[in-house]
Amino acid sequence: MQNLPLPLARDVVLIGGGHTHALFLRRWGMKPVPGARLTVINPAPTAPYTGMLPNFVAGHYDRDALEIDLVRLARFAGARIVLGWATGIDRTAREVHVEGRPPLPYDIASVDIGITSTMPEIPGFSDHGVAAKPLGPFAARWSAFLQGDAGDVVVIGGGVAGVELALTMSHALQGRGKVTVVEANRVLNATGDRARDALLGHAEAAGISFAEGATVTAVGPDTITLSDDRRLPASLTVGAAGARPFPWLEETGLDLTDGFITVDAHLRAINDPTIYATGDCAHLSHAPRPKAGVFAVREAPVLTHNIRADLTGTARRRFDPQKHYLKLVSLGPKSALAEKWGHAVGGPWAWTWKDRIDRSFMERLNNPPAMAAPPVPKGAALGVTEALGPKPLCGGCGAKVGPAALDHALASLTEVQRDDVETGTGDDAAVLNIGGTRQVLSTDHLRAVWDDPYVMARIAAVHALGDVWSMGAAPQAVLTQITLPRMAERMQDAWLSEIMKGAGDIFAAEGAAVVGGHTTLGAELVIGFTVTGLLEDKALTLAGAREGDALVLTRPIGSGTLLAAEMEGKAKGEDIAALLATMSTSQGDAARLLAPRAHAMTDVTGFGLAGHLARMADASGLTGEIALDALPLFSGAEALAASGLRSSIWTGNRAAVDATLPDTPRAALLFDPQTSGGLLAAVPEDEARGLLASLQGMGHTAARIGTFAARGSVSVKAR
Repeated sequence: MQNLPLPLARDVVLIGGGHTHALFLRRWGMKPVPGARLTVINPAPTAPYTGMLPNFVAGHYDRDALEIDLVRLARFAGARIVLGWATGIDRTAREVHVEGRPPLPYDIASVDIGITSTMPEIPGFSDHGVAAKPLGPFAARWSAFLQGDAGDVVVIGGGVAGVELALTMSHALQGRGKVTVVEANRVLNATGDRARDALLGHAEAAGISFAEGATVTAVGPDTITLSDDRRLPASLTVGAAGARPFPWLEETGLDLTDGFITVDAHLRAINDPTIYATGDCAHLSHAPRPKAGVFAVREAPVLTHNIRADLTGTARRRFDPQKHYLKLVSLGPKSALAEKWGHAVGGPWAWTWKDRIDRSFMERLNNPPAMAAPPVPKGAALGVTEALGPKPLCGGCGAKVGPAALDHALASLTEVQRDDVETGTGDDAAVLNIGGTRQVLSTDHLRAVWDDPYVMARIAAVHALGDVWSMGAAPQAVLTQITLPRMAERMQDAWLSEIMKGAGDIFAAEGAAVVGGHTTLGAELVIGFTVTGLLEDKALTLAGAREGDALVLTRPIGSGTLLAAEMEGKAKGEDIAALLATMSTSQGDAARLLAPRAHAMTDVTGFGLAGHLARMADASGLTGEIALDALPLFSGAEALAASGLRSSIWTGNRAAVDATLPDTPRAALLFDPQTSGGLLAAVPEDEARGLLASLQGMGHTAARIGTFAARGSVSVKAR
């Protein structure tokens, strides 16, 4: 009997990718709780580390240096990451609402969404200003500002954060603009005298001006207006005054203090034991503290322990924050001020100290330790280790049986001749003639490449439709085949709902009716669809290409390499996010444009671009010539290929193709298995330019990648 993994029984949802949650993911990956499913929700695949922001502003770090890669951390933790904005919590249904997708159920939730310093109450700020927090939009705005002609900057808020920003901005501007700090009271009013005097001295030396006892009443594109009617030049206005909670928290029914979630000594919401809150969005009722990253970092081990305790029925721990903590304030140049217990000292040594602390923190998060694979059990049959291979099995089309084994198996089929079956196994789909109506039929299923049923269902739906589109048919009907991992019944309901919503939207947009299917429980998530389509014209087969036809590809290649890298924790989260967005986007409009004009078409999937092109070339009696420089590639794929990274089916794909190609990373990607890959069409040369322009106008990253030439010595070659 098969020994399946332990069933899933509890959902833990982390809302936000703040510092506490990032450290939680690392700790969870070191010691997960069996039977618990972990989900993290964040609008972006990365989260900026606040501690490094000032030195990014000053120009000492690039943008990548301050980004925590949440995708990599989630993979390490065995967690699902949902890329989207959380918009609310339904505490009765125990669901988290996320923009643009079905709600996510939770048994335990934790909120770590930080704060905002946006100022919607100031006229014009939303249009012309930028808040220092959240950090992502601010960092992008600052980079764009520096790349332009620069100009004068106004910082609203004269606390430590505002003055630190002013100092680092002034350093980065290098005389291309003046910085002014506006403060309603006294600048650095809550700072110790020694630290205040030191910071004001550095500000004076940097030429920073202060407007005290005034508020901003309006923000324009190039000026601000103060409450005393003064107008100050401002090519960039930055909000850094105070800590403001996100408004949607007010609708949760949670007990709030000044808009922040009130928590007890265990970091639990005081009126809901299923919800935790940490970082700047939480108010410590037992020990109120200012908003500071040091507390978020130190909350992480307590939060991890307590959620584990709730899942396993053991005792929780208290979080008792220290009263005094070290503050390291960047001064612009590679110098910093250190303040604690009322003492303030500084210099380049303090900056070096801070730099070492920050880089060590980021190293822990972005390069978690490699976890050894489970050993092969003693007494296993000979050959098990070899069959497992050196790398984990890829998902999607990377998990396909190799082309040689498949061709050998198909050759052994007993052939059955039927008048109503027009095409067999050689093309993307079968063509059936039923009472004069010509129907195409195909089936596909995917081992999950992404641990999110909703996204995975969208990818699987687009992937399955590819065979119908490539034959020139209009999608008609769909049967589902879904295998869920073992889990509690209420979780089955949630997973199936996400899958049917994700896939259903794709099929509905194509006019295809979901008419039935089959579900079962197994070892892992597998989603598949059998799709039929109707032909109004002749079927586009592999054999229709003509000499001189241009080769048009509607989508980049390299997905197999990126997904293999993501499994190994080597891909950039931003690259994976962009890849998933493309893979889950329909190509129905591209198919409808190409089908009437193409002589042959196929969808590029498991055998890679070279494999599918070779099959089209062989069927048409031609040779495909590829312009390697013209190939569209997913971001990050070529660099990963250059490092030697390959999908598990790559070797079989390369061996199956008769090709003359250079030994380069770009050429290697021709054999990379594609999941939900692009359509490859052979079109008349004189129509290629117009078709390409139309495809790009639709939003597809399409390219003309080569030509069909007279039959040569190989099926595929570079030119």
